[in-house]
Amino acid sequence: MTIEEQLKYFKDGFPWMKIDSAATPGRGIEVLSVEDQDKCIEYASTAKVAGKVKFVPASGAASRMFKDIFAGMQTPNASVKRLTENIGKFAFYDPAVFGTPDASSDEDCTHTASALLLDGGLGYGSKPKGVLKFHRYENETRTALAEHLVEGQEYMRSEDGTVSIVFTISPEHRDLFEAALSEVRDVFEKRYGVKYNISFTYQSKDTDTIAVTPENEPFLLEDGSILRRPAGHGALIYNLDKVDGELVSIKNIDNVARENYLPLTARFKRVLMGRALQLRDRIFGYLRRLDALSGNEAYELCRKEIVPFLRDVLCIELPDAGGAGIVSLCRQILDRPIRVCGMVRNQGEPGGGPFIIREKDGSTSLQILESVQINKDDADAMRILGSATHFNPVDLVCCLRNYKGAKFHLPDFVDPDAGFISSKSYQGRELRALELPGLWNGSMSRWNTLFVEVPLETFNPVKVVLDLLRPAHCCDC
Repeated sequence: MTIEEQLKYFKDGFPWMKIDSAATPGRGIEVLSVEDQDKCIEYASTAKVAGKVKFVPASGAASRMFKDIFAGMQTPNASVKRLTENIGKFAFYDPAVFGTPDASSDEDCTHTASALLLDGGLGYGSKPKGVLKFHRYENETRTALAEHLVEGQEYMRSEDGTVSIVFTISPEHRDLFEAALSEVRDVFEKRYGVKYNISFTYQSKDTDTIAVTPENEPFLLEDGSILRRPAGHGALIYNLDKVDGELVSIKNIDNVARENYLPLTARFKRVLMGRALQLRDRIFGYLRRLDALSGNEAYELCRKEIVPFLRDVLCIELPDAGGAGIVSLCRQILDRPIRVCGMVRNQGEPGGGPFIIREKDGSTSLQILESVQINKDDADAMRILGSATHFNPVDLVCCLRNYKGAKFHLPDFVDPDAGFISSKSYQGRELRALELPGLWNGSMSRWNTLFVEVPLETFNPVKVVLDLLRPAHCCDC
């Protein structure tokens, strides 16, 4: 995207998504019976797949995780006091670093916060989440990265015993990730009987976008150059595009629980995998049948089977394309990447959700929208938002190859109009930043999408450090 194109988005904004309705059970979200879950799991165990990969977005420092702790480091706030009171329950607790602080002492609270965040202590304030100690066990502690290795061996193991995992990281954190991996790799390979194929990938600097002032003028640095910033997780579509595997599981670095939660987590990952492969094979079957048919026979297949499938399963209502046009349109829609997204019941967590939207051509599709993409001045949109029942935990399974076995070129399926503008700051100066269409939002806008309900217990993010006191992360709480 050129600077001129970016400036146009800053000045004109992005178009609002036209929401038809929230995706809910019965229309847009599948709620599978135990029997259907078991069928999905069985399907996942027998379907042929050209490689499986676990893809873990893990870029950036954990500064937002410690925002409240930084704010209360000098004058202790409620978060710092709770941190100090419970410091011994955290996996990162080290008596030599923290001592035995008294939460009623402001001096001890300040010391606890400083020891956690600053380089004189653990230095967690400038480290990425993936290398932070999340969980304590009887004989070991584990980082978030280590727990993803444990998860991966449970549900992403290939027939030859290998587990392929791709972590997206920042270049400056490479040594930290390599060190965290070396601590556990050999131990886990021996313990679980697997061979890990681990790779690290960086968000390309070519995807950085410019920043502007509140007046929409280019934000200039002292040397006169324009400030460029990473354009959000949407830029990772280019990293995902380079993954050499057909079936890809996507889950954020901070959404990982203790190992006793793994049976439930793995069960529903297999459910999503099986449902994705069922969907893949049904779509591939339609495309192969269309290859073998022509004229009225192809039209009748579309009219009797494909159009109802698109409408009833994928919530895709087609625009009027006429007799001959409907075959071409059905083929075009079927021949796209596939994603099956787990959805949890909404419990008030911040973030995006599942909706049915109306496209520019009048068709409909299932989409994950962030709240910033919804027009707060539109009464109908806000009414629909209020009726939403589910939340997006970023728990996806994707199929990245077409029915002939070739890889899709994923950037071809991005909706460039699905980005958004955010407010940031740089060295105390306010700025506006352009975020590319999110990885599971606009970057996958033109994928074939299915939403499946998963239990809330499979969603255990660590957005702030005190989340590590929740039962999914803390054995002493």
